[in-house]
Formats: sequence, C-alpha cells, structure tokens
Amino acid sequence: MYKIAQELTKDEILKLYTKGFTKPEDFSIGLEYERLPISKCSFKAIDYWSDNGIKNLLEDFAKEETWDYITDSKNLIGLKYKHDTITLEPGSQVEISAKPERTIFELKDKIDYLNSVMMPLLEKRGIALLEYGVSPYSTHKSINLIPKKRYKIMAKYLWGILSDVMMRETAGIQCCIDFSSEEDAMRKFKLANKLTPFMTAMFANSPIRGGVDTGYKSFRALSWLNTDNDRCGFAGKISEEFSFEDYIEYVLNTPMIFIKRDDLNFEVNGNITFSEYMKSGWDGTKPTIDDYELQANLCFPEVRMRNFIEIRNHDCVGGDLKYAILAIYKGIFYSSSAMTECENLLKSLQYKDFSEIRYNVPKNTLQTPVKKGKVLDYAKEIISIAEQSLKSQGSGEERFLDAIKQYTFDSMTPADVILKNWHGAWNRNMKKLIKYLSDF
Repeated sequence: MYKIAQELTKDEILKLYTKGFTKPEDFSIGLEYERLPISKCSFKAIDYWSDNGIKNLLEDFAKEETWDYITDSKNLIGLKYKHDTITLEPGSQVEISAKPERTIFELKDKIDYLNSVMMPLLEKRGIALLEYGVSPYSTHKSINLIPKKRYKIMAKYLWGILSDVMMRETAGIQCCIDFSSEEDAMRKFKLANKLTPFMTAMFANSPIRGGVDTGYKSFRALSWLNTDNDRCGFAGKISEEFSFEDYIEYVLNTPMIFIKRDDLNFEVNGNITFSEYMKSGWDGTKPTIDDYELQANLCFPEVRMRNFIEIRNHDCVGGDLKYAILAIYKGIFYSSSAMTECENLLKSLQYKDFSEIRYNVPKNTLQTPVKKGKVLDYAKEIISIAEQSLKSQGSGEERFLDAIKQYTFDSMTPADVILKNWHGAWNRNMKKLIKYLSDF
C-alpha cells in the first residue's frame, strides 16, 4: 500500500529524549494554559463555526498580530508566532503555549500581553475565556468538536465513561521543565508523578458542571480517571529503577488509535500495540519515527516524557494561581536539595498509596487521608520546600506562591471558595459564578 520505511529501532526512539539534555544554567520553564470560551449572555460554550465563534476570533487575532495559521485539511485550528502558539482543544478550548523562559516573570509578561491583545476581540463577541477546570453550564452533548481529524477518531475510540467530558468540557494548566541527563530526567519524572495527586488537590477548581454542584471539587480530574486507563494515569510503576527505556516500553505497549500517512488517517482502534506494530506492521505500513511521536502524543499520563518533562494534571486556575503551579515546580525541580526534601517527605508512600490518593482527591482534595495524616499536611510542606528553594535562588519568584498559600494554609482550595459562595451568597446563580470566574 505504501513504500516500506526503514526499520524503526529503539535507539532511534531514544534520541527523541536524549536530545533534551540541557545545561542546568540554561534551564527554563514552560506553560500551557487552556481556557473555556463561553457566552457572557447565555453562559453556553462558544462554538467553532458561529459568526461570533472561535474560528473568527482566531482569524481576527491573526490579522491583529500577524500570526501564521495552523490548519488541518485547510481548517483553521490554531495560530503560531515563532515558538508561541494559540491552539484549540477538541471542544474549542483556547490554549496558549508560550515558549519556555528562564523566569516566571517573563512568562507572565508574555501571557499578559497576549491577553491584552485578545481582550477587545473577546469583548466584541461577548465571549469570556474562563480560568476554570470544566464547562460550568454546557455539557459535552451540546459542544461540537472542532474540525480536526484526530479528534473525531479519538472521540470514537476513547472508551471511558467520561472521555467526552474530558475532550469537550475541560481545561487545564500544564508545566514543562528541563533535565540535564537521563539520571536527572528520571529523578524529576518519578518525583513529579508522586507530587501530582497533591498538586491536583491544591489547585482543584471545577466543582460546578452543567449548572449543578457535582459533589466533586475537581470534576476535571474525575473525567481523566474515566477516560482510558490504557493511556492515562501514571506512566509505569514509577519505581526506583525507572529509565527512558521504561517510558518507551510504556508507549510501545499502549494500544494504537490510528496511523497517519500524509493527509490520511488509518484507524487501528486498539487492535495492536505499537510494539506489535514494530514487529509486524499494519495493513502494509511499517512504523516510522513520526508514528512513534504520534503514539507518544496519544498517551495522556499525568506526567509525559518528551525532550522535556510535561506535568499535566492541574485544573485551569485564575490570576497568579497558574504561576504558583510553575513556582512550586521551579522551586523543587531546579534545586537538588529541594528534590531531596520532597523525596524524603514522600518516601514512606508506595505506588498503591499514590494511586489511592489520585482516585480520592477529585472529591476530597486536601482532606484526602494519607497514612495517619491528610493531603493537606503534605501540601503545606511542598509549598514550604518550594518557597525556601526559590528564596535561595534569589529571583524573587517566591512571590508567586502567595496565591496558593492563601488557600492551602487556610485548608481551602479554589473549589471550596466557589462552593461556599454557590450555596451561600450566590444562591446557585450561574450569572454570579460566571462573573466571579471572569473577574478573577
């Protein structure tokens, strides 16, 4: 059917990760920042195609800032300028992916500028981009997929009972960090996985969905628990012996969704793993390095390995809270002593403990039991370790931790504040929730 490609080897795959080695003095930090577009009048999710929809918003932004189009079969699905992108998630969620910078201050300046350009375009259309983890009013049944081929295939394939919620309704914050060697990468990767349930709890911000209190403080996190256990959750057992090869094996042993050749997609629908594809091919095709990269991108673990480490497990949050996420990770991962402190903090917990915490935090967040204590006890320690580290780094970035300290040290999450108002002063009024999320 297609010309047989040169045999793909694990050594070739390994280079995708080793090319990320960076000198510690050149370490930077990256942010991917998704928001939910909703109508200020109806509170419904904004559609891609409508006159005041997301497609036309992107077109106007491109004219304003002379950004280039990103297309899929001639359909506009995002914009790019140098190393910055504005792209769309399946339900038209708007994601800014900023080029990694040396400091959080530089990232904040970039986000502030892009938001300032976007604001009058949003105002003209009556759109609010909510810094919130799940669609507060519209549910997936009324949210259309954007015209990106892979999303249609994914929506049909993903088998979890909340996979449609994850794809069409949710928005998150992702942090990207560098590593200097395989040893450094694996140390950070393992620790990042162990920190994820505590970070999910601290930054929980999605209790109201479809206009009702869901009973969960992070419905976004719940949706990921019910999307596809083959490709979500922890990438492996995060054991002490974990390596690049172990991560590659995780990707290889995950069922394949589809294969891309030129502008065509061939659905595999989980019938083989990538490892089996490497051995036997599929319908006349043989694996290429591009196929592996696609397969790796269609794995959605809490922490994903690239030529950097991508930590993916946070609800979208407002104001400086999103920078607090970055500050915690920068404080911990760019200091060997801070990593040691965190490793010691968590050393009594086993894989089954982290898995259990992960399943409980969407509902109980900081009050989730951990051994003889609670997630709250660990969260306070994590913040304190990051704060002392940032102070010693001398960049002044510890100020970004103030936003989360105001919540955590009062035993609160962003979701708790919303719920208190929802059942109190707001009297379950959607307009007041939207105003709060828009003004944050």
